[in-house]
Amino acid sequence: MEQLQVIQNKIYEIRGQRVMLDFDLAELYGTETRVLKQSVKRNIKRFPTDFMFELTKEEFGSLRSQFVISNKRGGTRYMPFAFTEQGVAMLSSVLNNETAIEININIMRAFVTVRQYLTSANGTIKEIEELKQRMKALEQGSEDTIAAINDLSEDTRRELDDIYLALSQLADKQKQAPTDRKPIGFTEYDKE
Repeated sequence: MEQLQVIQNKIYEIRGQRVMLDFDLAELYGTETRVLKQSVKRNIKRFPTDFMFELTKEEFGSLRSQFVISNKRGGTRYMPFAFTEQGVAMLSSVLNNETAIEININIMRAFVTVRQYLTSANGTIKEIEELKQRMKALEQGSEDTIAAINDLSEDTRRELDDIYLALSQLADKQKQAPTDRKPIGFTEYDKE
């Protein structure tokens, strides 16, 4: 499991592809980088551009600064080769020895693990985006509901004001009503 982690740490993303660099692969295979490159050059037809490409000076410089790749070999005359997952698989047929086969199996497992992680991370990102959209809809709904309540309250206040005004007017009319009217009923009144 420890070796799988070491391999995963040597997988970089360059030009939108996950790749491993020739010097890391040579180290894992227990060979020299120049031997690995010679084997690849002797079998170049097995390595189309979607399997392997050479880094530009800018890409290598950026990679060095990003991931603190040491320059333990002194100055580099040739830029490193970057191998995609398919290119690494092809290396096992070019470097046909037991160590290369065993390491290749572990490298394939590492690529699969990285792919699974990225797939699950993308799923999580999608779920988070969906939750954000739902929260935004709820917030908008809440704002609409609060606005409706405020509008309702304003309408209700106006209606209550109208009712209060009507009651006040009725009370004023009641006070103004003539009191000399005779009540209706069977009682007798003083006749003056």
